[in-house]
Amino acid sequence: MLRLRNIFTLLLLLGLLTACHQQKQEAGIPLSNKYATGFRITQEDTCMLLEVMEPHTVYRVSKPMTRLGTSSVTQVGFLAELNALDRVVAVCNPELIYTPLPGRPIGMGDSMKPSAEHAMQARLDAFLVVSYGQSNPEAERLERLGVPTVYINEWREESPLARAEWVRFVGALVGKLPEADSLFQEIERRYMAASEAHRAKAASATSVMVGNNFRGTWYMPSGKTYMGYLLRDAGAEYPLLSNDSHESIPLTIEQVLQQFTSADVWVGAQAASMTELAELDEKHTWFAAYRNGRVYNWRGQFREGRNNFWERGVVHPEEILEDIVCILDNANDSALHYAARLR
Repeated sequence: MLRLRNIFTLLLLLGLLTACHQQKQEAGIPLSNKYATGFRITQEDTCMLLEVMEPHTVYRVSKPMTRLGTSSVTQVGFLAELNALDRVVAVCNPELIYTPLPGRPIGMGDSMKPSAEHAMQARLDAFLVVSYGQSNPEAERLERLGVPTVYINEWREESPLARAEWVRFVGALVGKLPEADSLFQEIERRYMAASEAHRAKAASATSVMVGNNFRGTWYMPSGKTYMGYLLRDAGAEYPLLSNDSHESIPLTIEQVLQQFTSADVWVGAQAASMTELAELDEKHTWFAAYRNGRVYNWRGQFREGRNNFWERGVVHPEEILEDIVCILDNANDSALHYAARLR
């Protein structure tokens, strides 16, 4: 695999003069995304060109990668759904990984400062990394030491289906793009079905409040955030859906009480029980959702600090949407995937 950064080099690669082999050939065929904007896949005769938009990077993949290192649990989630966990030979933060891994992957320490020594010991085809700015200094350090890195930036996508579509990028890395395409089509089908089914039968929208009070500030998702899209697609009544900010909105507890005291349900509370929620702040008991016992967290698949909501859930937003629809309908809690009602 060859890593290229310059956009002019990318344009040359996609032209007639350069290809994935030494013979002249036509430009590759773009394999378009439906939702994701953070990557592009182009199929050429003997390889694929995988382009990540930020930081701008192009990878030439001529054969499936079989030795991968992961820096994020979402990467484990993508590989698990592609039946490619046997490719994982090194991991960061194993204490956060929910899905059991085959074999004994080498531990690389914390994802914010991965061990270069262990990365080299693992003989990686690629170390999967995340960029939270224009670059990742740790990834660049590893590259200087001869460890190839690949950016997986699904978190930059706003909509749930756009994040899930990164399974296609990962599928292209491991030689399973057809399987990834089939998987994503089924994810999209179920997502749309869950949204349409609830909207068709709901006589009136259920009002929702989200999140929790953190040191005096309550961060609520806007309409253009991941959770905002889920609430909209579920047909929830949520006043901040009209806010076009791309970030969560900081509110005081007084503002939250003013807007959400009568909300029917509370989703994403950061507590394990109703007692704990009341102990965190007595004001929590003032909300109608608390008094009615309709408070939920995202710990339905939670074990010793490991939360499958952030692992499999990112690949399967249709299951998260199904949870929200179930909560709005006040249906049987046994149908929930990742949510759990506080007791």
